[in-house]
Order: sequence, then structure tokens, then C-alpha cells
Amino acid sequence: MAQDIKLIVYPVKDLEAAKTIYGKFLGVEPYADAPYYVGYKLGNLEVGLVPNGLGVIAYIDIADIKSYLQTLVDAGATTHQDIKDVGGGMLVAHVKDKDGNILGLRQSPK
Repeated sequence: MAQDIKLIVYPVKDLEAAKTIYGKFLGVEPYADAPYYVGYKLGNLEVGLVPNGLGVIAYIDIADIKSYLQTLVDAGATTHQDIKDVGGGMLVAHVKDKDGNILGLRQSPK
């Protein structure tokens, strides 16, 4: 089954400067504005800014992060960040493809 990309996270060095640029680019104000994350909602897509991030990461939302992570590892990806609760029960994990690109998985709290 095809998955929709629900979140794209951009690493930034200067969060305040990036907020100004991305706010103008996206045409909306952030819904989340913290020193560790700034998030913008664009319909069903979220665009996030993180200071000193890993690189641009696209995330898909999935119901069972553990089994989906294993499916990707079985397909040849390597675990880059194991399953981690990032707050409020939101789980995220990262895998790397054979070219070193990072793919993100996100599971909302149940």
C-alpha cells in the first residue's frame, strides 16, 4: 500500500532566521514554535525545522512502527535511529537506504 509523506524536516543552523524565511515561503505561521522544533501545517503535510538536524528527512505515518521498521531492514535498509518516544507517546525511527539517505517513520500515540 502506498504511503503519504506526512512530515518533512529541514535542519537549520539559525532557527529564528529560518522561521522568517520558511514563514514567507510557506505563507503560514508556525503552529509549533519551540527552541528544538518549529512546525508548519500545510493541509495534510507538516514542514518542520530543527536546529542542527541530520539532514532533510521525509516521514510517513504508520500504525505499527516496529513491524514496518523490520520490513525496511529486511528489504536492505539499515537502522539509523531505533524507535524513540519523542514526547507524548509519538514514536519515530530512521533507516538509511543503500545510498545513505535517511527515511523517517512516525507512529502517533494510540
